Amino acid sequence: MRTYSPKPSEIERAWHVVDAEGLVLGRLATTVASVLRGKHKPTFAPHLDTGDHVIVVNAAKLVLTANKAEVKMAYRHSGYPGSLRATSYAELLERKPDELVRRAVRGMLPKGPLGRQMLHKLKVYAGPEHPHAAQLPRPLEVAAARRAS
Repeated sequence: MRTYSPKPSEIERAWHVVDAEGLVLGRLATTVASVLRGKHKPTFAPHLDTGDHVIVVNAAKLVLTANKAEVKMAYRHSGYPGSLRATSYAELLERKPDELVRRAVRGMLPKGPLGRQMLHKLKVYAGPEHPHAAQLPRPLEVAAARRAS
């Protein structure tokens, strides 16, 4: 029996929305990365982008466990000597919460052109509003990701 490989015309993409309020960053990112890859579908193929679109709202209200907010750093480099910049996750969560979520999900996707293609299907917004209502997104439940209060 031959291995099934879906054709691009057979791939159907759905839209999902996740409310990140009170969710732990890492647990949210693993679920979102899995949906972006398409691992929840029976037609999953590791060499193809079979995943769905994901909208993350309320990114400014997500939670970092332990003391990751102060200790963990996000780095960026322009390519010039001496231009390495470090920003703490607490500052990144305050200034650019959408970038914090995008970085976490990007690290869990394949590296290279396929991972970049999957990342284009991720839309992150700091507040509760998003402009994708016409796509009729379904709520995506992130299992066991709520922080115990």
